Order: sequence, then C-alpha cells, then structure tokens
Amino acid sequence: MNAPDAQHLSFGDQMLCHVPRLRRYARALLGNRERADDLVQDTLERALRYASNFRAGSNLNAWLMTIMHNVFVNDVLRAANTRTHVAVDDASIVEDELMVDGHHAAGLEMRDLDGALQQLPPDQREVVLLVGLDEMSYAEIAQTLNVPLGTVMSRLSRARHKLRTLLSRDVAPAR
Repeated sequence: MNAPDAQHLSFGDQMLCHVPRLRRYARALLGNRERADDLVQDTLERALRYASNFRAGSNLNAWLMTIMHNVFVNDVLRAANTRTHVAVDDASIVEDELMVDGHHAAGLEMRDLDGALQQLPPDQREVVLLVGLDEMSYAEIAQTLNVPLGTVMSRLSRARHKLRTLLSRDVAPAR
C-alpha cells in the first residue's frame, strides 16, 4: 500500500490491509488454521486496544508482528504448563495403510517440512518464518522480536541446521 493511500484510511482499515500477511504467518507458525485465526484475532484486538501507542509514520506491519509475537509467546508459555505428550509409535498401524502413490510426493514433502518446522523451538521457528515467509530482513526481525541482531542470526543458523537434520533422515532400504 502506498503511503498516500494509507493516510486516507482509518487506523482499523490500515490494519485490515495487513490481515493476509498476519494470517499467513500465524498459520505457518502454528500449523493449525483455527488456532492461527485466533492468534490473528487476538493480535488485532490488542492492536486496537493499544492504537494510541502506535507512532504515526512508523512501520505498522512491524508493530503488528511484534504484537503477534508477544501474544504467541504468552500462549506458548501458558500451553507449556498444560501440555501432555502422546506417543505416536503405535504398533497397531499397518505400514501398507500409510503408503501413497507418486502423485502425492509434493504434498508429503510439504507435510514433512511443516512437521520439521513444528519440531523447532518457537523462537527458532519464528525467525525461519519471518525470513522465509515474510521476507523480513534480519534487522527488521530483531526489531520485531526485540532481540539483538546476533540473536536473530544465531537462531536462524541453529534452525537451519536442525531443519537440514530433520529433513535429511534417510530411511534404510528394505532388504
């Protein structure tokens, strides 16, 4: 959106222009459409409540992403205290039921990537998504997350290493 266009819109309308980006980031971050939509709604509610804190002329997208980050972190901390682990190594599952034809390979690769992203710690996943999905610069990410630039680079490096490890697991060929 051009700056002159933004001047003619209400603050709420300017925020609505950022909803697709917020929704895309939230869905990638959480891997669940309903929870992501709740995160976007919570972000927008908080932004409206604290609209007087927004400095005119500053980056509204970065401000909204910062709010989303803070809401997300609060939710992660809250959930960490109530989460239970469920084992997925159920011996009753027959391997033939899990086989798919070659047409589903791309979908499986996306599923694998999403699964690997979900295994990253939240702070690393955030940085990967902000770089890869929103194409933010390291400096913008540092400002959004309120961390030093070196922390952004360190989290990204560790996340990339872990993703490479998770995605390169080779299954031993059947004999």
